[in-house]
Amino acid sequence: MKKSSVLILVAAIAVLIFSSFVYYFIYGLSIENEEFYVGIAFCGNTTQEAKLLIDRIKTYTNLFVLQSGPISKNKTAINEICDYAVSSDLDFVVFLGWFDFDHPWQVPWLDEAKERWGDRFLGLYLYDEPGGIQVDYDWTTTFHYLKNIFPEIYSSFELYVEGNSNVTALRDYSEATKRHIDYITRDLRIGELLNRSIRAITSDYALYWFDYLAGYETVYVQLGWNHSTAKHIGLCRGAANAQNKDWGSIIVWNGRDEANNQAGLYKTGEEMLIDMKISYQTGAKYVIIFNYPTYPEDNKYGILTNEHFTALEEFWNYFQQNPNDYGLIRANTALVLPKDYGWGMRHPEDRIWGYWGPDELSPQIWNITQDLVDKYGLELDIVYDDPTFPIKNKYETIYYWNQTLNLD
Repeated sequence: MKKSSVLILVAAIAVLIFSSFVYYFIYGLSIENEEFYVGIAFCGNTTQEAKLLIDRIKTYTNLFVLQSGPISKNKTAINEICDYAVSSDLDFVVFLGWFDFDHPWQVPWLDEAKERWGDRFLGLYLYDEPGGIQVDYDWTTTFHYLKNIFPEIYSSFELYVEGNSNVTALRDYSEATKRHIDYITRDLRIGELLNRSIRAITSDYALYWFDYLAGYETVYVQLGWNHSTAKHIGLCRGAANAQNKDWGSIIVWNGRDEANNQAGLYKTGEEMLIDMKISYQTGAKYVIIFNYPTYPEDNKYGILTNEHFTALEEFWNYFQQNPNDYGLIRANTALVLPKDYGWGMRHPEDRIWGYWGPDELSPQIWNITQDLVDKYGLELDIVYDDPTFPIKNKYETIYYWNQTLNLD
């Protein structure tokens, strides 16, 4: 080989090595500068319980979610707890449920909160599980009740009746989508947040796409209930990616203990740590631990025990030491579902919009979803066919619900 050729080869290798170094240096910096939050959702009843939990976790979290029903109706308690969180160097999110006409201070408090705490106030947790409630609520009984007791309200829903007993709530999936979005925008008054540039946050286990459509900026996908983690991350992350929103995870119970009629089988510390790492590696902006109920009765930290706090501290150290792991698992593949197809997708017999059972499309959608989750796992996003949110340039591979797969 000629000397000039060797010099050219050496120079090319040097340029390649230097380019790679620059890329990974810049990529590492971008990851380190990425906002990432990890914390606990407090669901207790008193300011003292909240402060006790803050003291326990403040050295290995950066977020406190005040998700207490009783405290959401107590302005003084909210302010005291938020002041304490900020003094402990924690950012915070406040849950108000919905704007209660019996507590007219709530909407003006939004302006007070922005002025008092600035950027430490990350947003308002408005309502809870709007999509899950939509899918699981007994709408048929409700509409029968309205028809018999309040016919004037019933008529406003533009319903029709199939047979003598089955009331179908709306005429089609498009109307169901509109009704869901109208409920969030009108009845939940999400506009009070949007008009103030305050982040609207909720958690859910279904219909994430439609929560975002209604105005939520952030949705926490619930990891638990024995649901497929890959599928539900794909649904929530896919919706967030397509609509340019944020997403996070909230780690909940494994499921219900039917044998002992208990509310839930809580996760072990090891299971919780696995969920936190998966969330971090798949690009969640928030990782929250749902802390409810109190168990056992004398547990001053809700349902959390030493093994959970140990797992949380281990995760804190992990993500501090491994910034390049953030978003390491990327979705290069997407599955596109039919427009307005509000199916729960937890099992083949799940409901569509809470008004209908599975339809003639459901088996095909179920099968292709399962096949793609099996093949791609956490690298799959699941989105909807909506021209408002084109995905053509967002993914390397795109599958549609009605195509024949050849995954060999």
